[in-house]
Order: sequence, then C-alpha cells, then structure tokens
Amino acid sequence: MKVVLVVIGKTDDAYLQTGIEKFEKRLKHYLPYEMKVIPDLKKTKNLSQSQQKSMEGQLLLQSFQAGDFIVLLDEKGKDYSSVDFSKMIEKRMLAGLKRLVFVIGGPYGFSDEVYAKASGKISLSKMTFSHQMVRLIFVEQLYRAMTILKNEPYHHI
Repeated sequence: MKVVLVVIGKTDDAYLQTGIEKFEKRLKHYLPYEMKVIPDLKKTKNLSQSQQKSMEGQLLLQSFQAGDFIVLLDEKGKDYSSVDFSKMIEKRMLAGLKRLVFVIGGPYGFSDEVYAKASGKISLSKMTFSHQMVRLIFVEQLYRAMTILKNEPYHHI
C-alpha cells in the first residue's frame, strides 16, 4: 500500500521543510510514501471563501485515483491516539488498498465535493495549527505509526 499526502501549496518555512524531509526519509524504510503538492491558487483577492474552496476542491479531486481510500485531515474528524492511528493504518494495509490518501486542505477547508468523496476524516488535535505545520505533525505521526506496528522503540508507551 502506498500512502499519499495531498497538500495545497508548498511549504514555505525552511525549518518545517527540514523536519518534513527528515520523517519522509525515515518513512521510506516502511512503506511507499509521497507528498503531492497542489500549487496555491493565483489571484484569489476577488474570490470568496466558497469560490476558493470550490476551486481547490476541483484540483484535489483531480489528484485522486479510482480505488483510493481518502482521509481528510479535518478539525471535525475523529480523534486518534498514536497507537489507535497505527491500528487504523494497519487495518487499511491488511485490506489490500492500493493507495491510502490523506488530504490537508487550504485555509478555508474542503469543498462539499471533496467531503462527499472522502472515506473518512481525522483530527490531529482540538487545537488549530497552520496548514504547513500540520504537514510536519502528520508525517511524524505516520512515522510513529510505522514504528509502533514494527514494535520499534521510537514510540515510548
């Protein structure tokens, strides 16, 4: 199974990019992984939040493939402990999925069309983080999940 993280816009802060790359490099020892970056929308000054969500939604939908299991990172999503998240990943792996796709939306969230296409939603925290910081937190948690599944010492219970 390949894990794909789809994000809107590039990571601007070098310190976040360094952290993301650190965990992405580690992840490659456990499973195929890719971060797919959808470019930020241009000329959004005269667009409403709804119009921006809709335009981003169309770009997100184009990045999905038939058979993808799509999970949105959403503040209204299900809360998981790290161990429970690892069990969710393991369940998807055992189900024989080709691609497990996690999605971080733009600043205004997801369009109704993207919500309709999703198989689930998860929340990383009740707190709000920048979309760029969420990338680092997510890849670290994905790496942690893999070490939990392999019974390695990174995660201390």
